[in-house]
Amino acid sequence: MSMEGIVQQGTGELTGSSPVAPNTRPAKPRQFGFFGELALKASAVLVLLFLFAPIFVIVMFSFNKPQGKFNLKWSQFSLDAWTDPFRYPELTKAMANSLEIATLSTIVAVVLGSFVAIALVRQRFVGRDTLDTFLVLPLTAAEVVMGASLLTLFLDLGWNRGFGTIVIAHIGFEVSFVALTVRARVRGHDWTLEDASMDLGANPRRTFWKVTLPMILPGIIAAAMLSFALSLDDFGTGYSSLSCLHALPVNFVKVDRSFVSQAQDSAYHRVLIEATIRMAHTLGLGTVAEGIETEGQARLMAELG
Repeated sequence: MSMEGIVQQGTGELTGSSPVAPNTRPAKPRQFGFFGELALKASAVLVLLFLFAPIFVIVMFSFNKPQGKFNLKWSQFSLDAWTDPFRYPELTKAMANSLEIATLSTIVAVVLGSFVAIALVRQRFVGRDTLDTFLVLPLTAAEVVMGASLLTLFLDLGWNRGFGTIVIAHIGFEVSFVALTVRARVRGHDWTLEDASMDLGANPRRTFWKVTLPMILPGIIAAAMLSFALSLDDFGTGYSSLSCLHALPVNFVKVDRSFVSQAQDSAYHRVLIEATIRMAHTLGLGTVAEGIETEGQARLMAELG
């Protein structure tokens, strides 16, 4: 009688020709012990409290009734700020514009950024690494640099600055956030599921809607939420702050000496000076240039406004 396939006593080994499957159980996660786990959780709670503490303070002071113009010291509990939240038309208009621009820019950026992410992961083409580098630039560049460069572009093209140019600018930097966020999700996608779907008779369009999109949808939702929050942060604060200039005793806007001294040699400084003068004229304010020392500087300031 052949001994193949019989389990040897005491060893548990199979002597037959069928190989034994290796032990593929995942290793147990490293244990930190009771005090280690407690310290880790406490650290996480402290970090979250540090991040959300300013928001908690703002919400708390919204129930305060300040004695003067500034709401910096707790006086007494009040619901005045919540009984009529739309009391100031300028702030209400700023919030409406912020929400509208954030919604439009997020929709466009999510569509474009998702397709860019899928293309970068699935396709191999010339310039792929260069495109990947350009996606990172808007994330690392300072916002004031991006704003000044876009303003220069719109001025050179002769476009009217307003709602449309703001939406275009927001789409420009949101696409990078969306593409990188969705790409992280797409990299973990099992592309053999698409092959299986098409082998079963589904066309590429149906495969995308029924297989690919549901798999990457969590990444798309996360990217959309991030883009919406970034758009509100970049537009809402500046717009509402400028609208409040009407309520302040401001009659003139000063152009700093450092800009005036470099305006003749730097196109960048001339663009910023012209933008400042136009903003002041729009708000009905005058402008004063500091540090004019030559006739050339005086003529340039007159030409800019």
